[in-house]
Amino acid sequence: MGRTQTAFQLVWHLADLLLYSMTTALHQPPGRRTVRLQEASLLEGPMLLLRSIRGFSSNRSITWLACVPFALFGLGVFNLSAHAADLPELTPGFLANNLWLLIAAVLVIFMNAGFAMVEAGMCRQKNAVNILAKNLFVFTLAVTAYWFIGFQMMYKADWVIPGVLKFGGLFFDPTVTSEMVTNSELVPSVDFLFQAAFAGTAATIVSGLVAERIKFGEFVVFSLILTAFIYPIAGSWQWAGEGAWLYDLGFIDFAGSTLVHSVGAWAGLVGAIALGPRIGKFVGGKAQALPGHNMAIATLGCLILWIGWYGFNAGSVLAMNETVPYVAVTTTLAAAGGAIGATIISTLCSGKPDLTMIINGILAGLVSITAGCDGVAMWAAWLIGLIGGAIVVFSVAFIDGLNIDDPVGAFSVHGTCGIWGTLAVGLFNKGSGLFTGHGFNQLGVQALGCIAYAVFVVVTCWITWKIIGACFGGIRVSESEEISGLDIGEHGMEAYPDFASAGN
Repeated sequence: MGRTQTAFQLVWHLADLLLYSMTTALHQPPGRRTVRLQEASLLEGPMLLLRSIRGFSSNRSITWLACVPFALFGLGVFNLSAHAADLPELTPGFLANNLWLLIAAVLVIFMNAGFAMVEAGMCRQKNAVNILAKNLFVFTLAVTAYWFIGFQMMYKADWVIPGVLKFGGLFFDPTVTSEMVTNSELVPSVDFLFQAAFAGTAATIVSGLVAERIKFGEFVVFSLILTAFIYPIAGSWQWAGEGAWLYDLGFIDFAGSTLVHSVGAWAGLVGAIALGPRIGKFVGGKAQALPGHNMAIATLGCLILWIGWYGFNAGSVLAMNETVPYVAVTTTLAAAGGAIGATIISTLCSGKPDLTMIINGILAGLVSITAGCDGVAMWAAWLIGLIGGAIVVFSVAFIDGLNIDDPVGAFSVHGTCGIWGTLAVGLFNKGSGLFTGHGFNQLGVQALGCIAYAVFVVVTCWITWKIIGACFGGIRVSESEEISGLDIGEHGMEAYPDFASAGN
């Protein structure tokens, strides 16, 4: 207890010093003795603070209010020290598992930079600020909403509708127990951070599909609803473990080809349909090219996403063991296969290799392997990526043929290839796949999961988009704003103020 007392006393004296220096500069009422924070007990301290901040008309009250965060910080340090003293000696397994997941969470968070750069580079200059703002801000929203209620709904709450819906409670309990240390389990804070990064990814995918024509505020509202309710409910069907209906059926989605990527893609597709195409995208029923303004940034974004995917897939092992490097290799092979497949098909179709298709091919390969990266042979991982890269080229053309405007090919990458990757588990999984001699059962379960997620997300997101549009007077910017660019209309600034936009 010596360390605990020392830490507590240090913080307590710092708080008292700050308080004393601030209050002595103010006029003190005559004949009244100042009760100092140090003189109060641990239980009396909070009540003293509350009494001090009653009525905000006095300078004294404001001073006490300013000290509240510092005092609470001190109590938090004291609490942490007390708990740390009660924990057993940290084991190498405990440290390795938690350190690896923390690194993986950071890698997944870094993927937001990749998404922002790919989307901004593949869109026009006049909308660059808007795209960067959406991608940056959406992650802050996702973390907040997921911390407030989403994480509980997805993992910790009780089943309200068995296997389908969890509900109850807010936030999460960060307490580290002795059992966690002894069994080398993940601490709640690290687990939450990793899962919150996944929620942010699902919301970010939506941004690409609705780019260059959606109102910023309306997109913000949708992202909050998606990460607070829709994504957690969908994710709980498998990742909540025993009792979840798809988990009990044997549905496999190791790192989220469907649970993250397809969910985000379906949500974005509904938004793209509700918005309609960009001005000039379809002329006479034929898709027109609206080239991106900076392919160098898009290429760099692709490479950042590739690096971040090692956190996405290998981090989903949720431990540091022999499976981590294997997953890293299958992920790499699939990305390579995706690039090769997309380049071959795009060259055959257009006569020249298309850089945008190379980028989307790499991402398609990564999405395709995400569901089965731990359970397929290395040759199968490369083949899954190769097929995913080929599929994405045809999917982009198919989506254009439906007169649906997907500025960066997000649905083809995350939706179409997310479905393919999920079905590929039923074909190539070493323990249950059709091509490994285990029949059609796993393939059927995988197909059922894909359909269930598509129906649920499309229905809930359609309702959500419609309600938001009705409440805020539509979700699309005005025609004049779209023509001049969302950077000026939505944000009052330009990404490249030293260069004339020239309508690009």
